[in-house]
Amino acid sequence: MAKNILNVGGFTIIKRLGTGARSTIYLATNEHDKTKIALKRVIYERPEDSRIFEQVETEYKIARKIDHPYVRKCYKLKKIRNFLKTTEILLSMEYFDGRSLEDSPTLSLIDVLLVFRMVASGLNAMHQNGLVHCDMKPNNILINKTGSIKIIDLGQSCKIGTKKQRIQGTPDYIAPEQVKRKPLGPRTDIFNLGATMYWALTGQNVPTLIPKKDKLGLTIPQKQCQAPHELKKQMPLPISKLVMDCVKEDPAERPSNMMAVISRLDIMVHSLMGNKIKANKNASNNN
Repeated sequence: MAKNILNVGGFTIIKRLGTGARSTIYLATNEHDKTKIALKRVIYERPEDSRIFEQVETEYKIARKIDHPYVRKCYKLKKIRNFLKTTEILLSMEYFDGRSLEDSPTLSLIDVLLVFRMVASGLNAMHQNGLVHCDMKPNNILINKTGSIKIIDLGQSCKIGTKKQRIQGTPDYIAPEQVKRKPLGPRTDIFNLGATMYWALTGQNVPTLIPKKDKLGLTIPQKQCQAPHELKKQMPLPISKLVMDCVKEDPAERPSNMMAVISRLDIMVHSLMGNKIKANKNASNNN
């Protein structure tokens, strides 16, 4: 059994779970009610850390507006001050015993679609509340052993229609309108989700408007984006088409909303499951 390592701000840290952008996530207990929580801790070390503080505050405010089983809840935000200056910030969050999609074992095609169906459902709940996530990527999807998921890291989330003053997003998954600093909306999340699906299905990344650079810092020429079925010959065409529709450069050409994505995913899951049942029947008849 892990020993308590450190008591900080009313929380007892048990062990480190991982690190993020200038932050550390711990498994901890809340001293008030002894429940297990995930604790995000950021310590101010340099001026640019103020942006991380802003993102943690944003995550707290956004998460408090969403009540959905696939979106991680945030419970309490605590600022620790020294001479009126905030030197540390603590965010207590729902503890979810899972691994990121990036670190998860290989999933079957049906399981991949089921995961993205859950993610789309969580994002749709955000959209229904007038919010967009703006940073959907494999690292921001946690999966547990039972196959359930949590969408995490709402630090870049914002209201629908927001124009950000600076480019925010993850280069391999960022939508064109994020790079161009145009108004953001549900179709921004649809692009981010499509780019994440593309990676999950092919192991490669969609070319985005943020160019890749080599070790010397030189820009690598962009390749044309091949459809998933062109890279993986066994990939069903409807799945490949959905992904490519999601990552259209023009937001108007993407699916109209997240419910349209969910509907198409449902059709594909039912089709694959039907084929699987049929194949199992044929196999048992042949035996």
